[in-house]
Amino acid sequence: MAIAKAERLMNLALCLLGTRRPLSKRELRESIEAYLEAGSDDSFNRMFERDKDDLRELGLVIETVENLDGEVGYLARRDSNSLPPITLDAEEAAALGLAAKVWQQARLAGAASGALQKLRAAGLPEDVDPYEAHGALEPRIPVHEAAFEPLMLACRDRRPVVFEYRKATAARPEPRHVEPWALECWRGHWYLAGFDRDRGAERVFRLSRITGKVRSRGAAFTADVPDVVTVRETVASWAGETADRSALIRLRSGAGYPLRAKASLVRELGDGWDELEIPYGHGLDAWLVEFGPDVVVLEPAELRADVVDRLRAVAKG
Repeated sequence: MAIAKAERLMNLALCLLGTRRPLSKRELRESIEAYLEAGSDDSFNRMFERDKDDLRELGLVIETVENLDGEVGYLARRDSNSLPPITLDAEEAAALGLAAKVWQQARLAGAASGALQKLRAAGLPEDVDPYEAHGALEPRIPVHEAAFEPLMLACRDRRPVVFEYRKATAARPEPRHVEPWALECWRGHWYLAGFDRDRGAERVFRLSRITGKVRSRGAAFTADVPDVVTVRETVASWAGETADRSALIRLRSGAGYPLRAKASLVRELGDGWDELEIPYGHGLDAWLVEFGPDVVVLEPAELRADVVDRLRAVAKG
C-alpha cells in the first residue's frame, strides 16, 4: 500500500510539473492509472484531494487556476519548484558514496543509484566518483542484519515496532515494543536508539541481537523524539567507554582480545592466565559476561557481584 501511494504521488507530481496548461481533475484521472482504478467519483475525489495535500506538504507548489468556463485546473510551474544549485566537494561526494554502499548492502541499491543520478544532474562534478575510495584505506560500513531495512524505514516514517531481542545475559529472546528514533554504526556494529514502551525509558539495541522479523505497529509515538539522538554516546557509556575508574580482571591467555586492547596494564600470571587492568564504567558487567569462563573479575567487589548475578541469571534460563 505504501509503495502504491508513493508511485501515485510521483505520477501526479510528474503530470503537474510536465504540463504547460492547467489540468482538470478529469484529465488527471484519465492520465494516472491509479485514479482510473478508483471505484467511484467520490473515491477518486477523496484520493486526489489527499494526494494534492500530501504533495503540498512535501513542498510542491501547486497552483489552482479557473478557466473561462469555470472549470478548475491544476499545475506546478517549474520555476516555482526549482531547487537551488547543489555543489559537492570531494569529501561530501565520498560521504554520499559511503552512504550509497550502506544502502546497497541493505537491498536498497535502486534507490541509492537513483539518488546519485539526481545529484549528478543537480551539479555533482563529473570527475568525482562517489563510489571511489579517497585514500589508501577504503571506508566501509557493513550492513548484514536483516533488521536494518525495516528499522530504517520505521525511523523515517515514525512507526513503532515490535521485535524479539536477546540480551547478552539472557538465554532466550524477549519481545520489545519500541518507538525507533535513529540508527547508527559504532565500532562495526549497528545500534537502534528509541523509546522502550515496556520499560518507559530510552534504550539502545544492537541489531545483531534482534531475532526474527521486525513488525510495524500503526499506533503513534507516545514519547517526544529528542532533537539530537546520541546513539554513539549512549552505546559508549553502556560499553564503559566513559569510565572514570579501573577494574582488575583475570583473562585466559589467548582470549578476550577486545579487553586486551582496552587494558592499561597486562601481567602474565602463568598457568594460562593474565591479569589486566581495564577502564570500568557503566555496562562493563554486561560486556564481561559475554566472555564467559575466560574472564574472572578480581575487583572492585561490586563489579564482581554484578557479573556473578548476570551469570546466575543466564544459568537459570
